[in-house]
Amino acid sequence: MHTGAEDFLDEQTKGLTELAEHLRTSRLAAARKAAIQSAARIRSLNGRIRQLARSGVKLTSVSHEAAQSLIELQGEIINSALTDAAAQIERIANTGSFRDLAREQADVLKSTRERIAEDLARVMTILRQAASEARKVTEQQAAAPTARKRAAKKAKKPAARKVKRVVRKAKGKARKAPRRARRG
Repeated sequence: MHTGAEDFLDEQTKGLTELAEHLRTSRLAAARKAAIQSAARIRSLNGRIRQLARSGVKLTSVSHEAAQSLIELQGEIINSALTDAAAQIERIANTGSFRDLAREQADVLKSTRERIAEDLARVMTILRQAASEARKVTEQQAAAPTARKRAAKKAKKPAARKVKRVVRKAKGKARKAPRRARRG
């Protein structure tokens, strides 16, 4: 009777030992899986950050080019306005009567309106081009995540396979350990 109790206790001890071993290996496999997945997520963030930085550089370039064009246009507008003012003053000096002066003034106002309309059209062209280029950059940025998701799925497959392989090995070792103990 005494040996039967010892055998029973030995079997229970072996069973508990096997259970503890199985829990330890499954926790280890779960930790490995979590570490591999975390590393993959961190790697995917690097690409996203690089892409955002490139987009920021492109948008900065677009805004600088637009600002440069607007500043150059402003210089041309001021130069044109000063040239027109000097020409108007010369015409006033050379005018023989007030009637001619009024006609000259009407012509100057007409040409000024036309020049302002042309300048506004050029400003709008510059702004439209800048908006179009900025839109292209943002559309590329918006389209990139879908391409990255496809690439990430391809990249995850080997990592997922590795995780599954590690888990299978751990489970296999946990299963083999009780079999070996029973044989012995």
